[in-house]
Amino acid sequence: MINYKQQKGFNLVELLLALFVGLSLLLGVLSVFVGMRTTTKETSSYGQIQENGRFAISLITDDLLRQGFWGDFTGKLDVSALVTSPDPSNVSVSDCIGKGQNNASFPSTFGHFRTLWGETVQSNSTSNCINNAKVDSDLIQLKRSISLPIAPGNIISTRYYLIANPNSAAIFPGTQTIPSLSFAQIWEYQHHLYYVREETQGSQKVPVLVQGRLQNKNPIMTLDMVVEGIEIIRFMYGVDSDNDGAVNAFISADSMTSAFWDNENNTTILAVKIFVLARDILPDNKYININTYQLGDRQFIANDNYRRMLFSTTVSLYNARIDSWQ
Repeated sequence: MINYKQQKGFNLVELLLALFVGLSLLLGVLSVFVGMRTTTKETSSYGQIQENGRFAISLITDDLLRQGFWGDFTGKLDVSALVTSPDPSNVSVSDCIGKGQNNASFPSTFGHFRTLWGETVQSNSTSNCINNAKVDSDLIQLKRSISLPIAPGNIISTRYYLIANPNSAAIFPGTQTIPSLSFAQIWEYQHHLYYVREETQGSQKVPVLVQGRLQNKNPIMTLDMVVEGIEIIRFMYGVDSDNDGAVNAFISADSMTSAFWDNENNTTILAVKIFVLARDILPDNKYININTYQLGDRQFIANDNYRRMLFSTTVSLYNARIDSWQ
């Protein structure tokens, strides 16, 4: 027979002790969970920033490596050397024209044709085709042809092309009959530009990298966002000022003179340093960024809740002093 009088339960002290131990374990588990969640969020954030920054660097680097490549043509790309070329004055209304006498998508009859040019943006309306550029970031534009020749049957009507042999060349739209040149190949002709603008996403303004691309339409340049979270791009141009084939100094766009852009007195741009400052899309109120980022000759001092990463590389312009492509 069970003696109910001898059975005992937990007293108040034991219950409080058990409750305390249980709460301690629960708080420990919650602390680990919150810590893991915070770490995961931070890791994911930096991973996205790194991916965006590297893609932006890769995109611009790929263009710069091929800047000044004109297929088999071994001469200087200007009107006098071309059998035919679109008249810049006919497309200037819809073209993205940089500064200088001869800085449209196609060469004109006056001045040096600038196949590479850049500036530090001082106003949102930095070009006839741009009215939303981010001030204090850089803009760069470059011309080149794609490195692989194409067959005549693969020509697309909405693009421009370069047909060339070692002695002659011609630029033509995809809607035009292919100019006749002996022993010539065809390459796609490109004019690209890059700059940063801000996009409104909800209550946030998100900086994005924009690529301008030449097309045989109206407008002649499309301006498309290619990477989110790119806050600043900056370029330092490696200039050979004494014609010895070596870089004498790296100069920012706002310190470059027309002599450098136009290769006067045998000056040549041999390399470009690229700086890309990438930032998180959304702020994190639990994080304070007070870092200083060095972009060439300029510093960016953060004082907000955005995580950032700085990327840089130096690109040698292999076509700067080459008369023929191997």
